[in-house]
Amino acid sequence: MATVLITGGTGLIGSAITRELLGKGYDVTILTRFPEKYTNTRRVSYAGWDIDNQTIDENAVMKADHIIHLAGSGLADKRWTGRRKKQILESRTKGSELIVRALAENENKVKTVTSASGIGWYGGSTISLSRTRGTGKDPFMEADPPGHDFLGHTCREWESSIDPVSLNGKRLIKLRMGIVLSNEGGAFLEFKKPLRFGLATILASGKQVVSWIHIEDLARLYVYAIENEKIEGIYNAVAPYPVTNKNLVLELARQSKGKYFVPVYVPSFLLKLLFGELSIEVLKSAAVSSEKIRNAGFTFLYPSIKSAIQKLMIP
Repeated sequence: MATVLITGGTGLIGSAITRELLGKGYDVTILTRFPEKYTNTRRVSYAGWDIDNQTIDENAVMKADHIIHLAGSGLADKRWTGRRKKQILESRTKGSELIVRALAENENKVKTVTSASGIGWYGGSTISLSRTRGTGKDPFMEADPPGHDFLGHTCREWESSIDPVSLNGKRLIKLRMGIVLSNEGGAFLEFKKPLRFGLATILASGKQVVSWIHIEDLARLYVYAIENEKIEGIYNAVAPYPVTNKNLVLELARQSKGKYFVPVYVPSFLLKLLFGELSIEVLKSAAVSSEKIRNAGFTFLYPSIKSAIQKLMIP
């Protein structure tokens, strides 16, 4: 069976993709800075790379049939100081540059490169004389230009840095991911924490639109991109029905606590004190369309926030 090489494969998304690939019969090689920390199995192996020193296990590249490029520092792990923002950007672009060079300099049989990106590309919803962009009635589409904020700039550089692989005859897919809902990490666990005390914490007004995707659908989408030769270019990796922060939190509260919870609004000034510039992303509103990937034949198992939370609440 084919071998898929994954950067960032030990993280939340990479682990889910690995499970999906193994279930479909693929072998997986995971690139990591510390391969000695992990034990190889019959179908999952670990190989070394170091983006700071621009080194990579060339044998792992030569054995791969497909590459999934996920690596990048977490956006919400720390406050956005100047140093941290530089790390967020370079952890993405330098990883891409290393993949590009490895494919150019080594004989290989790689057919596809599927690179992560984010809906941070679009910035937040905007209002002009003619339209309200990034809302439920007029969601962002793949052809829209990048936003002028930090994440818009980061996603633009991130996507550009991987583009040269297409010049080497590789089919290139970029998936702009929304908020990933998973019980194993990320935003969903943060939403759940206050509910232990019966509190449903709504951020600011709660009217900001969240474009999200269930982790299982996201993993399936990466594999779908590998297996379908017509999939090429940029696709939004978001569920069909965006939801407001308030509706997301209240749906989670109802399924978790029934009627026994208290909605609590967290004021925006407090979020700004806690998170600094990162609070801009927490409060951003952006409805993003999944029409393109659905027209390409992908079917979501969890299209609505209700179905996604029901699945996540199953023990």
